[in-house]
Amino acid sequence: MMRKLLYLIPISLLLSCGQDFLPKPKGYNRIDIPDHSFTTLSMDLPYQFEHSRFSEIEPDSFNLEEKTWINLNYRDLGARVHLTYKPVLGKEENLKAYLNDALTLTSKHQIKAYGIEEGVLRTPKGYTGLVAELSGEVPTQFQFYVTDSTAHFLRGALYFNTAVKNDSLAPIIEYIKVDMMHLINTLEFEEE
Repeated sequence: MMRKLLYLIPISLLLSCGQDFLPKPKGYNRIDIPDHSFTTLSMDLPYQFEHSRFSEIEPDSFNLEEKTWINLNYRDLGARVHLTYKPVLGKEENLKAYLNDALTLTSKHQIKAYGIEEGVLRTPKGYTGLVAELSGEVPTQFQFYVTDSTAHFLRGALYFNTAVKNDSLAPIIEYIKVDMMHLINTLEFEEE
């Protein structure tokens, strides 16, 4: 009997070695981000631009009456860029109203935002605009508007289809910000 016990002790020691039952730390989802690649918008709209080949153009479903509003849907990344267009029609009061709306929509996020960095821009076509980068747990991390100040006004905002913390989304946010800046720099409004 003693001999059997002597054989079992080394076997049980071998089986029990190296088995830690410590919980594993939380990890992040793997995110495969494609290289940037662009194509020209192929819709008949009062504006044109180059957008990511990895985004699908879809009509805006929020306001069906607005035929010039579209979304760039990054289905694989769970993100959407919402684009709203308004004609200025040469009226200063229209431009002021659109600018006020854009700034109000951005400032509504100040409650949750750690910070809002804004930058004025001028596109290669000579249009002016504003880019706003929001940090913190906000529903939209990047917004912009571009206008020629007499005929056209385009606003864009990045939204995600998930409630994941923004630090987990940081690589996707940075990727889409590059795409949005390319969109802004290739934007052309229809000639009046």
